[in-house]
Amino acid sequence: MPMPTFVSYGIPINYLDEGGGDPVVLVHGFASNAKNNWVEPGWVRFLSPRYRVIALDQRGHGLSGKPHDSQSYDARMLAADVVGLMDHLRIEKAFLMGYSMGAMVSLVLAMSHPWRFRAVVLGGIGGDSATRSLEGRDAIIRALLIEKPDSIDDPVAKTFRTFAESNRNDLKALAACLACDRSRHDPQSLGRIALPVMLVIGTRDVLVANADKLATSIPGAELVTLEGRDHLNAVGDKRYKESVAKFFAAH
Repeated sequence: MPMPTFVSYGIPINYLDEGGGDPVVLVHGFASNAKNNWVEPGWVRFLSPRYRVIALDQRGHGLSGKPHDSQSYDARMLAADVVGLMDHLRIEKAFLMGYSMGAMVSLVLAMSHPWRFRAVVLGGIGGDSATRSLEGRDAIIRALLIEKPDSIDDPVAKTFRTFAESNRNDLKALAACLACDRSRHDPQSLGRIALPVMLVIGTRDVLVANADKLATSIPGAELVTLEGRDHLNAVGDKRYKESVAKFFAAH
């Protein structure tokens, strides 16, 4: 069944809307989409018996519009897409969970629109930057745009190129998305977050720096570590799901 669409600041945004109950909004990571990040790892199936699950394809990803200018991917625009979707669906308040870049967007929303959310889960995000890979983002951008991927010698950049192609992404849109700097967190703003927040990170996630530092910067934030999981395979972890179910039920 085709995903429904709404328009956010001129960009068509596709989304899924399944289940019933209190709404949960899911925001996927860079080079992924709602299907890869939330449907295939079993999150929609896990949550939808109890919650109304809404998951969007972020701009530049999946079936949503894919502008090629970097300013279209400013964190405020990505956050505005989420709020716009909630307004479109007439959802006043929801649980929120984001992974990787989606966690960065969710963190922005926790600071800018706290009254719209009950509780927030941040998966695959660190304290000094959104992901450690952004330290070498120029290499990743070059890898996304290069015509001959066999010539990529940076292993992290090559991994991103392979992952991006596996999801049939528009590589120019992804390069523009990555070129927009969203890597810094304001310590004072983090300290003012009053929402319940839980962070989830795999112990082998080499792309993320200092998740514990971020957790201590947010008042009352919980930190869940997933033993043996990395940035890609943490998403479907059973303990991740169980921890989120318990966290949402408590709030």
